[in-house]
Amino acid sequence: MARKGSCRVRTDKRRSPGFAWPADCSNRGVSGNRGRSRTMTIHRRALLGALAAAPLAAPALAQAPRPIRVIVPFGVGGLTDVVARILIEFMSPALGRPMVVENLGGAGSTIGAAAAARAAPDGNTIMVGSVGHTAMKALYANFPFDPIESYAPVALTTRQPFVVVVHPSVPATDVPSFLAWLRSRNGEANFGTAGIGATSHLSAELLRKLTGAGFTVVPYRTTPQGVSDLTAGRVEFMIDSQTLLAPLMADNRVRGLAVTTAQRSSMLPQLPTLAEAGVPGYDSSAWNGIYAPAGTPDSAIRPIAAAAATAVRDPATKERLARAGVDVFEDTSPEALAAHLRVEVAKWSELVRALNIRGG
Repeated sequence: MARKGSCRVRTDKRRSPGFAWPADCSNRGVSGNRGRSRTMTIHRRALLGALAAAPLAAPALAQAPRPIRVIVPFGVGGLTDVVARILIEFMSPALGRPMVVENLGGAGSTIGAAAAARAAPDGNTIMVGSVGHTAMKALYANFPFDPIESYAPVALTTRQPFVVVVHPSVPATDVPSFLAWLRSRNGEANFGTAGIGATSHLSAELLRKLTGAGFTVVPYRTTPQGVSDLTAGRVEFMIDSQTLLAPLMADNRVRGLAVTTAQRSSMLPQLPTLAEAGVPGYDSSAWNGIYAPAGTPDSAIRPIAAAAATAVRDPATKERLARAGVDVFEDTSPEALAAHLRVEVAKWSELVRALNIRGG
């Protein structure tokens, strides 16, 4: 029983344990309690309003930008990985969203490519792919995705020329004398490459197709193993990364003859292109593009494409790419990537099928 002049606190067992409503004492005849009752009622309504608003406020506080997953279908430290990390360092602030690289290497880059194709087409997953993407369907008969149909083009970003180099014992100082030497060897000249079906191997096979000059392919597990045998004279020529081979050229351990791209290299501007030197139509490079899963809406693709285009034109980013031995494309648009991809898929797939090459 409450004492006169006091108010009991009413508990409600239907509510949370320990929760109590202030009692309404307005009709108890307690002197001076009418104003206090009205104050308590106002406080109670304010508390109810705060509790009702709390669930609505929580999501607003949690609206941090969702990270963009950037799949790189190669291991950490490779060319594609380096390019991806340089680009997203600029793109992430431009987009106002975190970008997180996920290296999914293995099986000739098919593991990462498959993961990108299977991802939700919501603009939250992209892949930085390489030229190897173009021959995937031809090389791997069981690969369940198409290099064109399973992906949405986002940006055509960078390319690294390969360079044709020979051991110093080879009596060739330019492309015409090199081709004459190859033909004189009747297919017995040894060519070193990091695996059958690798881009370096396919680049040499494209040279064979366009010139008719034969050679013997000597595959290695890794490029450095092949380079070691090249400098020792156990293989006589290679076509591979200019970043890897330029220092050996500077030390006169190998001789550079030409680059493989349609344009001269900014790293080795003194070397002609193969097309300039007598192999018209030759064009091969380790190029990179950005893809999204097929079905990704244009509204999600365009901001990423714009950020990539701005990145490759940013002086600091461009300089970092150049130090990595990488040149940038002038037109980086989704349409440019789509057109380039169609040409490259046709070229490399036809070559792979003609040679009956199968990936591991």
